[in-house]
Amino acid sequence: MKYEKEFPIFSTKVEGVNEKFDLSSPEGRSKYFEAKAGKEVAKLKEFLKENTFIAYLIAKKSAGKGTYTKLMREVFGDVIGHISAGDIVRSVGKTFKENGSEKEEILTYLKKRYRGYMSLEDSLEALSGRSQDKLLPTELILTLVEREIDKMDKKNLFIDGLPRDLDQISYALFFRNLIDYRNDPDVFVAIDIPEAVIDERMKYRVICPTCQMPRNTKLFTTPDVEYDKETDSFYLMCEDHKVRMISKEGDDAGIESIRTRISKDQILIDKMFSIHGVPRILLRNAMPVELASEYADEYELTPMYNYEVREDEKVITKETPWIIEDDEGIKVHSLMAPAVLLSFIKQLSNALEL
Repeated sequence: MKYEKEFPIFSTKVEGVNEKFDLSSPEGRSKYFEAKAGKEVAKLKEFLKENTFIAYLIAKKSAGKGTYTKLMREVFGDVIGHISAGDIVRSVGKTFKENGSEKEEILTYLKKRYRGYMSLEDSLEALSGRSQDKLLPTELILTLVEREIDKMDKKNLFIDGLPRDLDQISYALFFRNLIDYRNDPDVFVAIDIPEAVIDERMKYRVICPTCQMPRNTKLFTTPDVEYDKETDSFYLMCEDHKVRMISKEGDDAGIESIRTRISKDQILIDKMFSIHGVPRILLRNAMPVELASEYADEYELTPMYNYEVREDEKVITKETPWIIEDDEGIKVHSLMAPAVLLSFIKQLSNALEL
């Protein structure tokens, strides 16, 4: 597997822990983390009472960065803050395009804080999309991220989308020095995920039209599945709103629709391993099939779901092992998100020297 020399395969098995935990429920996940990482969780909670850290999440698009951040909040509470550079840029760009209510406040902040080779006026032209020949300067992105941080209470930050390109790595290395109060530890966190997993996640992804909750007809089902006779297909019902979940336009193309972005993300991940002076963490989404029984418990492996219609038209959900090939052609299992987070908690505890 990639990066195995520096980052040996992480074992999620813990001696003496034989219970099967329900990783689909908050209660089950709470028991899981207590049983498998209780000491590390306790040390981190104690550290977080008085201290904070910055984690740069570097991964391919759709690798699950938001999911892992939500799980961290579930374990450690509201002391975790998630900042997506891409979401911030899109939101501010929309505000300037539509002359939104925050426009003047943002403009005042930028006039005070922005420093860059491109004028603020030209930068805002690029941001709003009115100028196609100007690239959005990294300095503007940094200032917008800094503004978002200023709006938060002092929290542990998971920064997603920075660095986004090779020329931004040096900025990210010194980013904590650009924020007045952030003189605390920082770590680079890379997520290694096979492209086949991203492809399947995208092709079978559905969302609730009411609450936007994401699920996957093949990999992350709901308790209520129904059958559409007209299309001869199965569909999921949202647990909370009891409405049919729908796919996003373009998802059926899978990873091919974001191929260029995926390739650039991989270069960034590889580049991360040449950085010195900053602790690095690698989260592996996959486990070789031949090693799975040795390094992971069966319930920590992502299953695949198939459906059948009974004579009374009720749908039966069947769970089977899901095996795919990683980017090197090795047959692997994909790990459930809590199992990946277990690796992160233990590596973070070591990186912070707790």
